[in-house]
Amino acid sequence: MDSLNGIAFSKGCFIGQEVVSRMKHRGTARKRIIKVSADSDLPAAGSDVLAGEKSVGALGSSAGGAGLAMLRLDRAKAAVDAGVPLMCEGVTLSTSIQAWATFNWPSSD
Repeated sequence: MDSLNGIAFSKGCFIGQEVVSRMKHRGTARKRIIKVSADSDLPAAGSDVLAGEKSVGALGSSAGGAGLAMLRLDRAKAAVDAGVPLMCEGVTLSTSIQAWATFNWPSSD
């Protein structure tokens, strides 16, 4: 929501405002919605996205071979860097962060 200006940081009050503001300014959000794609139709929404046997997130909405997934960025990047594919119900996923996003993959330290 913050990348799409769905949260106003300059006005109003809302429940959780302090936590959201802190995450924005420190850049500590671990999970983000990421574009995913596959060569075949994606499974149903809510299916686990796995790196090996570890869950790194969940698939959201999809249409055919394109969809959105809520992924834990650090775990997904570590898996891809190690050559472990991200899988969802036996379907291999490719991930990408949109150009308009205000975040990126975490750096490998």
